[in-house]
Amino acid sequence: MSIQKPKGTQDLLPGDVEKWQYLENKARDLCRRFNYKEIRTPIFEHTELFARGVGETTDIVEKEMYTFQDKGDRSITLRPEGTAGVVRAYVENKLYGEPDVSKLYYVGPMFRYEQPQAGRYRQFHQFGIEAFGSTEPSIDAEVIALGYTFYKEIGLQNVTVEINSVGTPSVRTAYRTELQAFFAPVKDKLCKDCQFRYDRNPMRILDCKVDQKYGEGAPSILDHLDDECNTHFGAVQDHLTAMEIPFTINPRLVRGLDYYTHTAFEYKSAGIGSIDTIGAGGRYNGLVEQIGGGDQPGVGLGLGLERILLVLANQGVEVPKPEPIDVYLIALGEPAEKEVIKLLYQLRQQGIAAEKDYLGRKMKAQMKSADRYNAKYVAILGDDELARGEITLKKMETGDQLTVTLADLAANAAKTLFE
Repeated sequence: MSIQKPKGTQDLLPGDVEKWQYLENKARDLCRRFNYKEIRTPIFEHTELFARGVGETTDIVEKEMYTFQDKGDRSITLRPEGTAGVVRAYVENKLYGEPDVSKLYYVGPMFRYEQPQAGRYRQFHQFGIEAFGSTEPSIDAEVIALGYTFYKEIGLQNVTVEINSVGTPSVRTAYRTELQAFFAPVKDKLCKDCQFRYDRNPMRILDCKVDQKYGEGAPSILDHLDDECNTHFGAVQDHLTAMEIPFTINPRLVRGLDYYTHTAFEYKSAGIGSIDTIGAGGRYNGLVEQIGGGDQPGVGLGLGLERILLVLANQGVEVPKPEPIDVYLIALGEPAEKEVIKLLYQLRQQGIAAEKDYLGRKMKAQMKSADRYNAKYVAILGDDELARGEITLKKMETGDQLTVTLADLAANAAKTLFE
């Protein structure tokens, strides 16, 4: 019996992995323009980090984490999301001592034990950004705008932005009491998860897909915001409007993480079955302090790359194909083969994408191989050309041929091939 990949994971093969590279390169270029710097944190962390940072009442911590004891009997968890690890690194490395706002981004795998379905894996990948040190509503709007711009530039259609304010802990305390009173008559009818949430975090009931009907007519947190929260939320809307970022207000949007304060948002796009959220984020002013740092505000987002690729495919958006091979070298005869091996290395040293046959095939088969690689040129070297110190170049697009010296090609291939 052959060994297969674990459930909820996937192999990214040549032909597909280039699509991932395209998204990652787009993300990195966008972060360069918005002045976010890359950070790379461990794939596993101490379990306490996620229990304290993500929230003990969240589905992630209660049901979805990959947790194990290491050989030192320490509880270790594969990261289920990116923010907590970045906050830990921000605190541990004292990035809060820098004079400017810390603007960071990451791209990498996350792990959650969920039931796999379209767009949902147990190992999945996120592009995320985090900004620390500012309470300004303008940076909330900047984070939302960066995510929206990413979707727009890769060609995703019909992306909508939903925003809400989840207030502050003091605002939510009063709101929580009112929510519990609202749901009390139907508590026994709620799903098991929401019956548990009723006492610990009743706002999460509003986000439940199973109990949507019981939440109709529930009090809105927007009616409970204090002056500070209202001012902040209004300013975020003003900034988004000024940047012409379209959005709608969804008072039921609460997100599944306990650390959010003030702004919460999601990006939606249909086309992944019952899943329509392709990215989300929000402000988390108390998280740095929870993880052991000072009272530093933060705001960020996370975008799921698997879901983005699935929506792109469903919308028929073509991801740009990788650059073709510049030149495919064909040797006719053993002396020519030795020269081609040397020439191949010389070309690659000049930045030329070059390839040759390694299976001892005849010229016709090698030409087919060059065609499969979509090579721009084929360079053919036989014994006669070798004796004259020359090599024949064939431009595959037109069929035109020219002869150049081996010395010229080896010394200045870029000029020879592309000028």
